[in-house]
Amino acid sequence: MRLPSSPRAVVTGAASGFGRAISLRLAARHARLVISDIDEEGLAQTAELIREAGGEVRTIACDVREPEQVEAQADLAEEAWGGTDVVINNAGVAVAGRVGDVPLENWRWQIEINLWGVIHGCHVFVPRMRAQGSGWILNVASSAGLLSAPTMGPYNVSKAGVIALSETLYGELLDTKVHVSALCPTFFRTNIHKNARASSEPILEQTSKLITGSKWSAEAIADIAIEGLERGELYVIPQLDGKLMWGAKRLMGQGFHGMAGRALLNPKLLRRFMRR
Repeated sequence: MRLPSSPRAVVTGAASGFGRAISLRLAARHARLVISDIDEEGLAQTAELIREAGGEVRTIACDVREPEQVEAQADLAEEAWGGTDVVINNAGVAVAGRVGDVPLENWRWQIEINLWGVIHGCHVFVPRMRAQGSGWILNVASSAGLLSAPTMGPYNVSKAGVIALSETLYGELLDTKVHVSALCPTFFRTNIHKNARASSEPILEQTSKLITGSKWSAEAIADIAIEGLERGELYVIPQLDGKLMWGAKRLMGQGFHGMAGRALLNPKLLRRFMRR
């Protein structure tokens, strides 16, 4: 089912990267948006770009770890536009490293933003969408949540939780007109590596190279995300490598994780395993 014309949308983590890209794609559809982030300067830049692209926009500072601030987004959308048609639960960060090497503080930071942020978004918006009788929710997960590659434990766990939540909601909302999709890209060019935390410099450098060297832009991922949302896909996996690796995991079972572990010991094989 296609999104309505001039959809009313809420996008978290909209100051840059994918959040900005999907906000602008919605603006091209003359969307009325509430966008949020903790980076208020970047948020203001996104808002100006939205206006230039043909959309209307309200901005609000929001730390998705705080449920009251997530609720405030919904209240602003209600006040400004009379409700919300589309929610993009996007705000996220990255932590990399081996289990036992990553400080627990970084585990908490990862889970509180990537997972609790999405939980808060769904907790706030699902009842409102049920009441209005329609809605679309895009939870930004990752192929990491499907594949569980080594040295990405905190990120894997947070994104696997987002996928599990999306699967749960898909079943709970099946008899409604509220649609839920989990976006599961592999690496694409965004800014997530700039604030990433890693247990070692080599792991951080490798992660940054995979992101900055990807042929996929945030805009291309945003286009596919909206298409998948409109088609009612639960799993939106934009890239071929993600689809192939997920298929291999389902076929190989634990053998897939053995292959991933061996790749960790061989840098060339690791780059091939995680190629973008």
